[in-house]
Amino acid sequence: MKTVSLAAAKARLSELVAEAEAGGEVLIARRGKPVARLVPVEPVVGPYDWAEHMEWLEAQPLQPVGAGEFVRQMRDSDRY
Repeated sequence: MKTVSLAAAKARLSELVAEAEAGGEVLIARRGKPVARLVPVEPVVGPYDWAEHMEWLEAQPLQPVGAGEFVRQMRDSDRY
């Protein structure tokens, strides 16, 4: 793991980000003490499973009344 000072990191940020993109890690230090670590982002696992999502959505119970009526009932019952 590469260690650079905060001043050097500010001056060469693009280069350090490119290094992290390539899989490297960069430790940033202030006055010799580590304060931050620049690491690559983990890749996305895969495409979103919409079929599973729709299956879950269809399993949810339906509300007995619409949203507008529900809010109206809440408002009217708690107003006075």
